[in-house]
Amino acid sequence: MFGLAPPWLLSDRGTPVADALVLSHPEQLERLRSACPRAAPTAVLAGDPCFDRILAARTRRKRFRRALGVRPGQRLVLLNSTWNSESLFGDGTEVPGDGWCGGDVVAALLDRVADEFPVDEYRFAAVLHPNIWHGHGPGQIRAWLDRARRGGMALIDPLTGWRQALLAADAVIGDHGSVTYYAAALGTPVLLGAVPLHALDPDAPVSAFMREAPRLDPDASLSAQIGELIRCHRPLPGPAEFTTSVPGESAARLRRLFYSMMGAPEPDRPATLEPLPLPGYEAGTVTVPLQVLTRVLGPGEIAVSRWTGARPGTGPDPAGELHVAVHEDTREVDRLELADVIFREGEPDDPRFGSPSIWTAEVLRRHPGCSLAAYVTGPSECLVRVRGEEPLRMVAVPDAGAEDVAGTDPAAYASALYAWLAAEGREAFAAHARAVAEELVLRTGGRLHRVRVVPLSPSGSAG
Repeated sequence: MFGLAPPWLLSDRGTPVADALVLSHPEQLERLRSACPRAAPTAVLAGDPCFDRILAARTRRKRFRRALGVRPGQRLVLLNSTWNSESLFGDGTEVPGDGWCGGDVVAALLDRVADEFPVDEYRFAAVLHPNIWHGHGPGQIRAWLDRARRGGMALIDPLTGWRQALLAADAVIGDHGSVTYYAAALGTPVLLGAVPLHALDPDAPVSAFMREAPRLDPDASLSAQIGELIRCHRPLPGPAEFTTSVPGESAARLRRLFYSMMGAPEPDRPATLEPLPLPGYEAGTVTVPLQVLTRVLGPGEIAVSRWTGARPGTGPDPAGELHVAVHEDTREVDRLELADVIFREGEPDDPRFGSPSIWTAEVLRRHPGCSLAAYVTGPSECLVRVRGEEPLRMVAVPDAGAEDVAGTDPAAYASALYAWLAAEGREAFAAHARAVAEELVLRTGGRLHRVRVVPLSPSGSAG
């Protein structure tokens, strides 16, 4: 049993190497007494400070989601892997009776994420064990995940950011590692992509969890599995019960232990743990070409779905009209000449681009096949220019009582306007552009977003 067997706990003379062995649950003490009885007298039940920090930060979930660029209505799916060959990120194979263990699971997952999940409805992030980074090197890890990262996936710092990402997640695809078990202890839906039961102590709580938790079916639609996982989720009681038997008490118990070992009196102030810091902002900018599927649902109402894969959705013949939207900083520079919409984001007064109005005019001159250019100036607005027309400002209209104005990426506004123009024709567009404060309604997944379209005055400000 990893961590509880004599090779880890006893010296060459057969004596315990530690003065105190901290355990989080009495269940661990029973297994310790069975596996290494000589070390049992050193055991101290002191809870789990890592899990206590997570529990204390639950109220900051919305902030952590914003820090990861998760917009209202988006689902955050976390890919998590521990470090050995039979992990989600490992190179193992299918084990009879266990199910899939590692191998090409991650590569297949990333391909399915690109093909099956619209970027305006889902955000993905990956938490990889520090030993994966150490074993392969940061450059190799980033190279393997390069396209996924350019498709909007966040690569989480394995030491400082994983707890916050775990709190922010709506679902986790993981393996037998501790992060996946922590997710289940929090009540987060978990789908197991690697299940090496043969490598686990059959009496350990993690082994029971691996037998009971839903497993990834490599031959079925991933988006359907995630939808079903979230919709039908019922937390398993085991992880929450066995992660710690004394939630919230680890700081006090550990300090008491440390001062008693030093033979010093404890301070009279309460023992506390350091709060989880707010991570830096991860915008989730998508620079791979986007396949955009649009449908005009009614006057001024457009459904927009955008994918980073080779084709949108999983059906052979998706309903609606397709166009291509490409970020100006894409690595696939040849796709810029095929783009219907070209976009970028930046500060409105960034001198490198002159101004959003100047940039949009330059883009349309440089790429004659492009019909519309969009400069995203903030989380809920952008400036767009249709070829042959004056620029327009598009800004989200906040819903009554909404906590966040930004409902979806403003680059999606540009694709909605392009689809409306393609359906209604230029004459209707010209009339639309002359009407101040006209609105479009976007639908992304099950959410509606109202966007005001405002012509600019000759000075470049909204009229």
